Amino acid sequence: MLSVVENCFSPRTAAFFDLDKTVIAKSSTLTFSKSFYQGGLINRRAVLRTAYTQFVFLAGGADHDQMERMREYLSALCKGWNVQQVREIVAETLHDLIDPIIYDEAATLIEEHHTAGRDVVIVSTSGAEVVEPIGELLGADRVVATRMVVGDDGCFTGEIEYYAYGPTKAEAVRALAASEGYDLSRCYAYSDSATDVPMLESVGHPHAVNPDRALRREATLREWPILVFNRPVRLKQRLPAFSMPPRPALVAAAAVGAAAVTAGLVWYASRRRTAGAVLPG
Repeated sequence: MLSVVENCFSPRTAAFFDLDKTVIAKSSTLTFSKSFYQGGLINRRAVLRTAYTQFVFLAGGADHDQMERMREYLSALCKGWNVQQVREIVAETLHDLIDPIIYDEAATLIEEHHTAGRDVVIVSTSGAEVVEPIGELLGADRVVATRMVVGDDGCFTGEIEYYAYGPTKAEAVRALAASEGYDLSRCYAYSDSATDVPMLESVGHPHAVNPDRALRREATLREWPILVFNRPVRLKQRLPAFSMPPRPALVAAAAVGAAAVTAGLVWYASRRRTAGAVLPG
């Protein structure tokens, strides 16, 4: 339990959470594949392929090469998608698709960190159009996510603006610490993947959650706590008074909410790294 509340004289602190298989039980991006199909963004073959990709992702984690192949596939898949349509589809189906797969243990940790006076930051390789509304749903204070280049026609070009993956996540954590005044030695981080070791080792309190084999090995060697989350539960079951924000609010949050918070960070990191696209993270 996280019982110590930060007092007003202490340096600011934060808890950094990976999203997929850490806070929610599946890949956030791939979970919306059926909704994207119903919205006319992808065909039936793509639905089947994303279902297979989801299976690979859940069956023990994807290594770096698999993640790269998934990145390339999803990058090509979303080229030409209208960004506003994507945001609207996510807003309309968020509650039905994401609410049931939020880990009860993760939601409890988020609440405890907030009670202790820490900011909660979601740091995910998945696309911002998906991650930002989920962050809003979870009550996160900030979101760092992959951002695709949007053309003058309002559609994804298939190119990357900022790729939140591997060492870039650690860069994002350090950049936020510098801008927000976080004392990283007193901050927390949670992830399921060995690709997030740079982010985990950048804070004083790293935790492996449902770790893949490589991260379990690393966590054991470094004596990091290993947590098992296995109770997905609807937020309404945990908090009977909980209610989703109205859809316009969710769309606005996806469009400008967390985007405004991370705009400077995205600009800084995009100058240093060019890669990838929307994928699980």
